[in-house]
Amino acid sequence: MSRLYDMVTFDCYGTLIDWESGIAAAFLAAAAADGKRLERAAVLAAYAELEPVVEAETHRSYGEVLTETAKRVAARLGWPLPEARAPFLVASLPAWLPFHDTNPALERLATAGYRLGILSNVDDDLLAATRRHLRVGFDLLVTAQQVGAYKPAPNHFTVARQRIGGRRWLHAAQSHFHDVVPARALGIPIAWINRKNEPRRDSARADREFRTLTELAEWLCAPRARVSG
Repeated sequence: MSRLYDMVTFDCYGTLIDWESGIAAAFLAAAAADGKRLERAAVLAAYAELEPVVEAETHRSYGEVLTETAKRVAARLGWPLPEARAPFLVASLPAWLPFHDTNPALERLATAGYRLGILSNVDDDLLAATRRHLRVGFDLLVTAQQVGAYKPAPNHFTVARQRIGGRRWLHAAQSHFHDVVPARALGIPIAWINRKNEPRRDSARADREFRTLTELAEWLCAPRARVSG
């Protein structure tokens, strides 16, 4: 098979890992222990708004980002979260599970000879805990802890480009804001895994758009004639 790319990298949380389910379950369980009932949709809406704000304020470890965001979401939703219990979200992260299509797609790509990587807004130890759920190895891991910044800042992509060198590279991610926009700005081929069929929020257009990782793997692994030059 003639491959379109040599390296395929992924955002992790939201693309490979169903972080919305993990976040919502952690919030609902922790609040219920305090006798507070939260709505899943309200939790996720507040989290999506507040986490980028926390990341942009000053550089914190991702564990600290999770804890600070949890406190602000709780305050927004009227839950008096005790300070000592604020790290509940960090503690829950190792249990967040992959989407049902993640491991089959990754295994198909690995079998087809693609080298795989992860570019993630997370700490090294948290990513290591998550990788126990993923059934393939990765040739490249770039974290916020390593680059000292959070996407959509360009640091992940510039470091990955340095490490990948001249190999043909495709990045795949669910977040238009965190991944599609900076990848396009840097001229990096990007596949938008638009799991929720969301509209684009600006003019940045991904090179390809898919609803699932299964569709991405089917495209990348489709038989192609080898071109001789």
